[in-house]
Amino acid sequence: MKNLFNVEGKVAVVTGGSRGIGAMIARGFVENGVKTYITARKEEELRATERELSQLGQCIAIPSDLSTLDGVSAFAAAVMAQDERVDILVNNAGATWGADIDDFPESGWDKTMDLNVKSLFFLTQKLLPALRAAARTDDPARVINIGSVNGMRHSHMTNYAYSASKAAVHQLTAHLGADLAPQGINVNGIAPGFFPSKMTAYMLPHEAEMSAGIPCRRLGNAEDAAGTAIYLCSRASAWVSGQMIVLDGGLVANAG
Repeated sequence: MKNLFNVEGKVAVVTGGSRGIGAMIARGFVENGVKTYITARKEEELRATERELSQLGQCIAIPSDLSTLDGVSAFAAAVMAQDERVDILVNNAGATWGADIDDFPESGWDKTMDLNVKSLFFLTQKLLPALRAAARTDDPARVINIGSVNGMRHSHMTNYAYSASKAAVHQLTAHLGADLAPQGINVNGIAPGFFPSKMTAYMLPHEAEMSAGIPCRRLGNAEDAAGTAIYLCSRASAWVSGQMIVLDGGLVANAG
């Protein structure tokens, strides 16, 4: 029972790992002995996170553009050129778009769906050889898909494509979780509520008001994100697959 949450020695890939929840999870992995690859499109920001996390352990940055299938394939190949085994894949990279329903553009819809759903599926597909190489009956390889509470409830915002894409991520997580578990790959997801990030920066001036509507009376923090991811990647969750963990301080439950 002492080592149920030990992830030391594993190899992880975290997309969108330069900031926000991705960086929080990557830091948790690195500090707990996981060799962690991070990727993002903006190289300067990615390298800065690499330098910061490399002071704590093994962190390797590989810039990529996961919005296209060519970019997904190139990134997967770059990872597997360095490591034949990947124990953990965190599909966190995402985008959002807000516009009134009468003005919502096709370009915003496609950008959001391509990155949030299409790239998630195809990166998982391309990394399957490395995930299968890490698969064990007692401690499977892991895929964590980052969804959102917006995929479960009305967001009260005009982020139509984002909400639809995250609902798709939740369903895809269940589908992949059932299909890949027999191969020794457990697929689960995290549906975060409000965490400080660039995506939610415009809402942070209203943090006190937002916190008052959350039963736990605060926003999410780095320990919340990293702790949940570590659980989903450790022996403690070896019999969990196809599930979404709602990480929101009780927000969805409170909405009834």
